[in-house]
Amino acid sequence: MNEATGSRHVMDTLRRERDEIRLQLHLGKAEFKEEWEALEHKWEHLESRMAGAADEAREASREVGAAFGVLAEELGEAYRRIKARLS
Repeated sequence: MNEATGSRHVMDTLRRERDEIRLQLHLGKAEFKEEWEALEHKWEHLESRMAGAADEAREASREVGAAFGVLAEELGEAYRRIKARLS
């Protein structure tokens, strides 16, 4: 799997988890609203960085890739933590 394919897979996985949590929050789990709003800000940042990555130079892309990995892992852990608390 190349870096672009791997990044798309991670984004798809995070998007799916995000959508599931958004639905559960909408259905009445409002106690997580503040944490969710902070995660949404990070999600928007991640999406905007990924959209611009294709236009950046190779060196900048490596930096974005490293930042992507850290932020994606942080989001994934937070989503899993919230999902576990919602169950």
